[in-house]
Amino acid sequence: MYLTHRVPYPPDKGDRIRTYHLLRQMATRGRVWLGCLADEPVPPESFAALNGLCERVAIVPVGPRARWFHAGWSLLRGASLSEGLFSSFLLTKILRQWLSETEFSAVVASSSALVPYLRCLPSLDGTPEVVDLIDVDSQKWLDFAAASRPPKRWLYRLEAARVRKVEKALAGWVRAASVVSRAEADVYDSFTRVGAATVATNGVDLEYFAPESGLQCGPPLRGGSSLASEDEAKTAAERRTTFSCAFVGALDYMPNEDAAVWFARDIWPLIRAKFPTAEFRVIGRKPTAAVQALATIPGVNLVGQVPDVRPFVSSAAVVVVPLRLARGVQNKVLEAMAMAKAIVAAPPALAALGTEPGVHLLAASTPQEWADAVCGLFADAERRRTLGIAARQYVERHHHWERCLQPLLDAIFPNTVSHP
Repeated sequence: MYLTHRVPYPPDKGDRIRTYHLLRQMATRGRVWLGCLADEPVPPESFAALNGLCERVAIVPVGPRARWFHAGWSLLRGASLSEGLFSSFLLTKILRQWLSETEFSAVVASSSALVPYLRCLPSLDGTPEVVDLIDVDSQKWLDFAAASRPPKRWLYRLEAARVRKVEKALAGWVRAASVVSRAEADVYDSFTRVGAATVATNGVDLEYFAPESGLQCGPPLRGGSSLASEDEAKTAAERRTTFSCAFVGALDYMPNEDAAVWFARDIWPLIRAKFPTAEFRVIGRKPTAAVQALATIPGVNLVGQVPDVRPFVSSAAVVVVPLRLARGVQNKVLEAMAMAKAIVAAPPALAALGTEPGVHLLAASTPQEWADAVCGLFADAERRRTLGIAARQYVERHHHWERCLQPLLDAIFPNTVSHP
């Protein structure tokens, strides 16, 4: 039985990407019952895709009023807001019905926010439980508190303390608590015990996110390798991408909002001073008012939500990831690397990766470092190409989904022979 806090299809944003690929791998090893919550309409193709992978699927809608009522009640009774936001009496009822009908070999929950479901199901006694924490959320809330002013700072600190209490208790009773990186594991182990966390990093769909693969923004690459290119295609690609950069992310998420606003207001003017025709594309769903206001800045193109980010990434000279607040592995970095793009990223966005700045991508911290890095890449097509090739080769070696998730799959299916 697999519990996810959002519908794991389509795999178009952070948590959905990981939960979808874990679901796919689980479905190759056994029959899966999927229970999840939905805070937005679920298209028919999502139901079809999930029913094709699972024995049973229960998608329970949760409206904003109900969510925040449960969140407030959760806070008042001494639990976290997160636990309340993802609570549902109907989902609990469905899970109890499933448990009365079926004997499960394991129950898997995505994130600490779903731990209350495991605790309120007495039928789970003796059934191994696994929690895919993904990131250490309590540390995320501490990071948010450090970057915020009261009263948000106080609320974030309270949330951090209550989430950490849940995370710490997990180490005593679950079969495994998994995170996406060694850095996250070190944080978790620091307040539990050494070796408490299982590391199962994120992968990337190497066929879907391929250099120029199947995109309408330019000639497709031909030849034996996805990185091979004829002179004509290379020239066309360079003509499209010379003075443009792109940022991709859910634009109602605080770290992404902060990144887009900081880059557009503090860094972009320095770049435009050297490249007056340059364009900064901001791509992602639900832009906040602060992000929408960026459209008035010369050269900023607020693209917003698109059905496919690949044409916008492919046609940019540089992908920027100016995240000053970041935890875990950034899917946006892996996807751009898989597409063989030249990337400039802030150090927090790279902390969970083993990439080498200057070899696979570039790192920058201050506005001037950012401007120098982006402008340098605008002016040097060969440097962009070299970084892109190294980036693609890196993710091919280190971020294949099945290999990345194997430690977590071993915890869920300990008696199953793996097939790397």
